[in-house]
Amino acid sequence: MGGARELAAFAHTVRRIRRERDLSQRALAGAAGLAEKHVSEIERANREPKLTTILKLAEGLGVPAGELIAEVAARLHGDTY
Repeated sequence: MGGARELAAFAHTVRRIRRERDLSQRALAGAAGLAEKHVSEIERANREPKLTTILKLAEGLGVPAGELIAEVAARLHGDTY
């Protein structure tokens, strides 16, 4: 994915969407088939997710993966959500 800036943008986007959908990290982890600790690490920008993890997170959040990535890209370019 890239450096710290990209990871922070991804973390913020995942956390924002999760909270918008009123999901706990545990609920998102269950819906995405991931460990809760993994979701926590991603949301704190401490872990760079693999493509398969990004796809699982998007599914767990109920958003198309392309939309998730587009939001991250917009955040990186100053078009924050």
